[in-house]
Amino acid sequence: MNSTATSPLRAGVIGAGVFGGYHAGKYVENPDTTLTAIFDADQARAQALADKHGVTAYSEVGLFLEAVDVVTIASPGVTHAEMGARALRAGKPVLIEKPLAVTGEEADQLVRLAAEHQVALACGHQERLVFDVMGLTGIQTPPRRITAWREGPWSGRSTDISVTFDLMVHDLDLALTLIGQADAETLSVEGKTERSDSLDEVSMSARFSNGAELELKASRIADDRRRGMVVEYEAGVIEIDFVARTFKNTTGFDLNPDYMDTPEGRDPLGANVARFVEAVLGRATGPAAPGEAGAAAVRFAERIDAAAGQ
Repeated sequence: MNSTATSPLRAGVIGAGVFGGYHAGKYVENPDTTLTAIFDADQARAQALADKHGVTAYSEVGLFLEAVDVVTIASPGVTHAEMGARALRAGKPVLIEKPLAVTGEEADQLVRLAAEHQVALACGHQERLVFDVMGLTGIQTPPRRITAWREGPWSGRSTDISVTFDLMVHDLDLALTLIGQADAETLSVEGKTERSDSLDEVSMSARFSNGAELELKASRIADDRRRGMVVEYEAGVIEIDFVARTFKNTTGFDLNPDYMDTPEGRDPLGANVARFVEAVLGRATGPAAPGEAGAAAVRFAERIDAAAGQ
């Protein structure tokens, strides 16, 4: 990875929706970046976000890329691979919101392009930073079983992708990180479509070669918002409430009860953007969620959707 870049970096955001707005704000707050450019296929939306921060809105991706040193891609999921490939071919380090892409082939191509052009490729799996400061990722023993649920009412957003790529992909990344394996030996899936043209609710169970079991559910048509995870070890159980941002631990493993007082706990997105910037500047060995990790989650999500008949 090329680390000859110097601070402050000119940052740009592709996608001026809700998450694009969040990323733009993080670049404004970061002392090592200067937000300079916004691109969106909807020019009025791009202009509105650009005006908010006093920067330039672009209607042509090529001109946008000339105006920036680093790029966040927060456009609709089906455009991530195309936009990411254009930025990487232009030699720009890229942070792509989840999912990294919508097929394993696309995700693997992005990883290859980043290696070819020697630039950083990061993914928006910032919840792994929370697990880092909690101490979960420091546990050397793989869990016996992970159960997680990520549910919420219909919002009408991200209907270009399935709920597997929209919501479950977060827990896939976390589970693969804890289990330490990228694919499962067995997989069972149930899903249903109600409000979009793809899966709106999906449940899966899997078993890995090291004996670990995984059971996940994701829904964007639930009555209430529920997000949690139970991680079972031989020594006990860790129960995590992602909404309340609390956990219970009976394992004896030394976890940090004050993780919410850390920068990562308070602002995972800001911490993920900061780590990406530090990697580009050569201050960190790599992003918090590198492209390879994002690609692994995409490949697993693709397998789940295929098993559900998508």
